Amino acid sequence: MKTHAIIPIFIPHLGCPNDCVFCNQKTITAKNKPVEREEIMDLLDRYLKTISHRGIRTVEAAFYGGSFTGIPLSQQREYLSIAKEYKDRGLIHKIHLSTRPDYIDEAILTHLKEYDVDIIELGVQSFDEEVLKLSNRGHNREIIYQSSRLIKTYGFQLGHQLMIGLPGDSHEKSVASALESVSVGPSIARLYPTIIIQNTELYQMYRKGAYTPLTLEEAVRTTKDMYVILQNAGINIIRVGLKSTDFISENGEITGGTYHPAFRQLVEGEIAKEKLEKELQSLIIQGFYHKAITFFSNSTSFSNMIGNKKCNRYYFEKKYPQYRFSFRMKDTLPEDTYIAEPADF
Repeated sequence: MKTHAIIPIFIPHLGCPNDCVFCNQKTITAKNKPVEREEIMDLLDRYLKTISHRGIRTVEAAFYGGSFTGIPLSQQREYLSIAKEYKDRGLIHKIHLSTRPDYIDEAILTHLKEYDVDIIELGVQSFDEEVLKLSNRGHNREIIYQSSRLIKTYGFQLGHQLMIGLPGDSHEKSVASALESVSVGPSIARLYPTIIIQNTELYQMYRKGAYTPLTLEEAVRTTKDMYVILQNAGINIIRVGLKSTDFISENGEITGGTYHPAFRQLVEGEIAKEKLEKELQSLIIQGFYHKAITFFSNSTSFSNMIGNKKCNRYYFEKKYPQYRFSFRMKDTLPEDTYIAEPADF
C-alpha cells in the first residue's frame, strides 16, 4: 500500500538565470505563467481530498519546475507561507523544492529554514565539466559539491537529479556522475534520460547533426548501471524517466528515441533480468539435471521479474530453449530479490 504522496506545484522557469540546451520548462510542465496563490491552495485542497482515507502517512507539497531559490524573495515568501500554513495545520508533513546548485548559499538556506522547508533537490545533471559546459549549465562541478554540503550542514534532506545522454556525455561519464553523487551522500535521487524537446537549443543541435541522442537501449543500459550504484548506496531513487503528460508523450513535442512511458520498468526489469540470469547460471554451474526452472519474486517485484511486455520471459525462452520457465510469486522474499529453483513440470 502506498503511504507517501507528493503534491506537485509547478513554477515553470521562474528564477532560472539561463536556458540550458535541453530545457523548455513551459513544455515540460504544461504551464506558461506563474502560479497564483489561489491556484496553489486549490491544488493542495483537491489533492488532499483525493488522498484522504487512503492510509497515506506522509504528504509533501513540492515546488517543481523552475529554480525556486532564484525567484524574487517576495514570491518565495508567498508560496512558502501557503505550504507552511498547511504544514502547521497538519494537512501536509513536508515541504519540498528544487533549484540549481548555484542558487544556494547561507542566506538562502536560513530563509528556507524560517518556512520549515524539509527537502531541497539540486538539478545536478552531471558532474563532468565538459558536459556541464556543452549543456550551458552556467556553473562548474565544484558548485555542486559546495551547495550539497551546505544543504546537509543546515539539516535539510538533500536530493540529486542526474541526466543521462547530454551533449558530451558517455556511459562512463554518467556512471562516474552516479559515483560522485554517492560520495556527496544525497538521500534521494532522480534519473532522467535526455529527451529532445522542440523549441530548445538541443533540438536545433539535433537537426544540424551536432547532437546524436542515445537509443532507448543505450539509455536503459546506462540508467540501469547508475540505478544500481545509487541503490546499493542506500539512496532512494524516487523517479526514473519523465512522467507522461499531454506535452511529454509519444504524440507530444519531443524528438528522439529515449522517451518511454514505462522507462522505470524497463530499467528495473533489466536489473531483474541480470539477477535472474546470475541465479540461473549458478544452477547450471552446479550441473543440475532438471529441464524446468521456476523464477520467484515477491508480488511487488513480479512485474519487473516478468519485464515490460513480458520481455524477460521472452529473453530466457529464446536464449535457453533447452529449459522450460515459469514465473511465480513468493512473498517471503524481500523486494527486488529474485531466485531460481529447479522445477518438476
